[in-house]
Amino acid sequence: MKRVVGLGGEGVMIRDPKSKYEHRRTKTMLKVKEFHDDEATVIGFEKGTGRLEKLMGAIVVKNKNGKTFKIGSGFTDLERAKPPKKGTVVT
Repeated sequence: MKRVVGLGGEGVMIRDPKSKYEHRRTKTMLKVKEFHDDEATVIGFEKGTGRLEKLMGAIVVKNKNGKTFKIGSGFTDLERAKPPKKGTVVT
């Protein structure tokens, strides 16, 4: 996995050895990739665009090392309507 990621890959696809090869994702394949997580504090918000125009588009967070970044995926519309308050620690 380290070699694949080191060469710019996201991960690897593994498939059931008894299955036939198909040129698409199937239930007999599994994508394996590295995951990294960290805790960060919400310091701001970005407005949504398009369908999310009246909702939160992303939260702006800062981790313990002082790195600031945005998290904009993984939220439901309900979570976007009531985003975490500034100062909330998220994972």
